[in-house]
Amino acid sequence: MTTQRVRGCCPHDCPDTCATITEVRDGRAVAFYADPEHPITQGWLCAKVRPYLERVYSPDRLLYPLRRVGPKGSGRWERISWDEAITTIAERWRAIIAEYGAAAILPYSYSGTLGLLQTAIVDARLWNRMGASGLERTICCAAAHTAVYATLGARRSPDYDDLRHSRLIILWGHNPASAGPHAMPFIRQAQRAGAFVVVIDPRQTATARSADLHLAIRPATDGALALGMMNVIFAENLHDEAWLEAHTVGWRELRARAAEYDPERVATITGLPVATIIELARRYATTKPAIIKTADGIQRHQNGGQTFRALLCLPAVVGQYGVRGGGLAYSTGGYATWDAEAVGHASECPPVPRTVNMNRLGAALTGEVTDPPIMSLFVYCANPLASSPNAGLIEQGLQREDLFTVVHELFMTDTARYADIVLPATSQLEHLDLHRAYGHRYLTLNQPAIAPLGEAKSNWDVTRLLAQAMGYSEPWLHESAEEAIRGVLDASRARNPFLSGITFERLQQEGTVRLTLSPENEVPFADGHFPTPSGKVELWSAAMAAQGLDPLPHYEPPAEYVAHPPEEGWLTLISAAAHHFVSSSMANQPGLRAKEGEPTIEINPVDAAARNIRDGDVVVVSNQRGQCHLRAVVSTNVPPGVVSAVKGHWPSLSPDGRNVNWTTPDALADLGGQSTFHSNRVQVWPSRI
Repeated sequence: MTTQRVRGCCPHDCPDTCATITEVRDGRAVAFYADPEHPITQGWLCAKVRPYLERVYSPDRLLYPLRRVGPKGSGRWERISWDEAITTIAERWRAIIAEYGAAAILPYSYSGTLGLLQTAIVDARLWNRMGASGLERTICCAAAHTAVYATLGARRSPDYDDLRHSRLIILWGHNPASAGPHAMPFIRQAQRAGAFVVVIDPRQTATARSADLHLAIRPATDGALALGMMNVIFAENLHDEAWLEAHTVGWRELRARAAEYDPERVATITGLPVATIIELARRYATTKPAIIKTADGIQRHQNGGQTFRALLCLPAVVGQYGVRGGGLAYSTGGYATWDAEAVGHASECPPVPRTVNMNRLGAALTGEVTDPPIMSLFVYCANPLASSPNAGLIEQGLQREDLFTVVHELFMTDTARYADIVLPATSQLEHLDLHRAYGHRYLTLNQPAIAPLGEAKSNWDVTRLLAQAMGYSEPWLHESAEEAIRGVLDASRARNPFLSGITFERLQQEGTVRLTLSPENEVPFADGHFPTPSGKVELWSAAMAAQGLDPLPHYEPPAEYVAHPPEEGWLTLISAAAHHFVSSSMANQPGLRAKEGEPTIEINPVDAAARNIRDGDVVVVSNQRGQCHLRAVVSTNVPPGVVSAVKGHWPSLSPDGRNVNWTTPDALADLGGQSTFHSNRVQVWPSRI
């Protein structure tokens, strides 16, 4: 029996974007593993993705379209054909458009799968043509992206391999051992060669346990620490004045702002000793090259955008941008940018009538959005009832009898349980897509390895069916998967030198292709040019000033922290990334659930004793938004005043049918409409159940 090897790519929301190989015999995938030739993946996969065939061939896969026949959430369904499903959806949408306008239809998606076709193109074309409400997809990284574009002009970072050149690595609010593990071998290699590794994180993570120094900072105070470091650097003349003069705008104004953050004040804010703040600042300023590697968790609070601005300023103050092994490593997503018109054809469509912030989904469904109200919700690549803030309010909205909800999914998620129509989706092994990474600088083509199971269809195939049923005749709504990818790649290559020489044929042949980097841009910003209006690092941002925002980074405590002080028994809850799930993806797989363990909350012994909580007790975690039950883990992994609960557990698989997002806030951050999961204060007490 012949075995076929098919090259693919991990589609999940992780910076590593691993290259994979699927072995297929007689139409069935029999092995799934990492591509040993990929320079980042290097022949191994994370704990989440290794058992991927268990996901593909799970007995719980949705294989046929379903229609609800009982009350919403009752779990009563009947199987229907695709023709009936698509016809029903189109008829309901036409009726809604006739009465309310297309703005009453809201698509909701995020990063359940990443890819040019199944995400970016699907997120745009049909909804643009229809004139549906736009979705502000800002749950993860909007504040950081806004800060990066205002300060540096582009999201450019080095490959992981450049970490080997660093002498100081600061992992700031970042746990790559669980969320981007393919960076870890490069960090370890640098550490063995003498690099000093610092982890700044409220929680002692797996990454922190192997660092040279772990600073357990109070949540949401990172911006104050960054400004305090600048205070010391400027005061002791450790800044690189020549570099600042040549390559920045506003460094003297930044120096004046940093003067407000003396180490004593910063120690009071962050909970770190004065001596530690001073020592870290001196080490950072005098160690070359030094790199700050960060991720998205650090911005998920109300001061998240200005926090990220402060981090972006630090490498400029010491002249570390453009240095191999130095600077700031956040995202490489600004290299392989897609031509927006080729992706969405917006110029040929009605203007977007309005946008709805995804973090406010519950509020939007329960009356915040009117004229017209949201009358239909189409969910794909997302499970908001498990992963979005203020989930209790989302559940209330999904229960509306007048809301027509369609969910396109692989499994019967918590969100799908409230749908009127559920459509079966393909896995990554069953469709074509093209993937760019945000942790490295390679493109990877995912070739379908097996035929779709049952009657599952890809996001793109469903889009085409819906476009046909709605009577939309534009050719770009009916292209094959390959045609759609080719069209965007070709249009993007014509405008983007980083895509020069990268064709669909080359991707088919090689699987993974490195972006085209000339010697002068191999190291980000090595040429001294930043794609901002000034061509420099904008420490003082005219663009932000024009919007009425503070043009300099500053620290401001989240409003919820001020309203619910620790002396009244409130604890700061951070919802950390799971080691075995990607948000809620994979959180229904029995093997991975067993490894991750039941839903828990880590609490410091001091706080546990004050509340008569013992290790292993079931506790109530509660605030004004809602509550959930979790099992207490009494641990010094978190400092006093802080509790930590892993995100991603499905409510339906949790003891009380809820997860930590019943408590998380849906307020928005200072920049970009960002989520504020970590601006969360809760009360914790022993449960009576």
